[in-house]
Amino acid sequence: MVQTLVLTFIAHDRPGLVEQLAQAVSGAGGNWLESRMARLAEKFAGIARVEISVDKVGALKAALSALSAAGFTLTIEEAVAEAISGGPLFNLELLGSDHPGIVHDVSRCLSEHGVSVEEMETDIRHAPMGGDILFYAQAKVRLPASLSEDDLRDALEALAGAMMVDITLREDDAAARR
Repeated sequence: MVQTLVLTFIAHDRPGLVEQLAQAVSGAGGNWLESRMARLAEKFAGIARVEISVDKVGALKAALSALSAAGFTLTIEEAVAEAISGGPLFNLELLGSDHPGIVHDVSRCLSEHGVSVEEMETDIRHAPMGGDILFYAQAKVRLPASLSEDDLRDALEALAGAMMVDITLREDDAAARR
């Protein structure tokens, strides 16, 4: 039997952090499946999905817990594989003047329509002309089977107008090829 674990971690950024995590997983007999990691401010944070045989889970948890002495803050959660449900996958992009509440407003609109955020990345950028600060977000979102693309597009266009930002929605290329 194999157990899937989801690890979240954060530490003060320095060379070798990923290697330390990978060593703990590999040394306990685990298999690193997928991850997302980034440097934010002075910190390095991430999330990873690993698999390990059930009889070695304790050893992996002990190896990961030992990393707290190296400055890691870790959370280890057991995961259950679940089938992807719902409708199609779309890419959403937003660009506009930075102001407080953008993520909240967009996520509220998505939630009200039953849309699931599968991935999201945000950033601030300098505008090419004028030097204003722009907020940029890109996300993969999954529509519920009961929601049409047009209905979500209408809701996002209304929100974009109210927030004075540009929001685009397009079908996910990778999902469309399957």
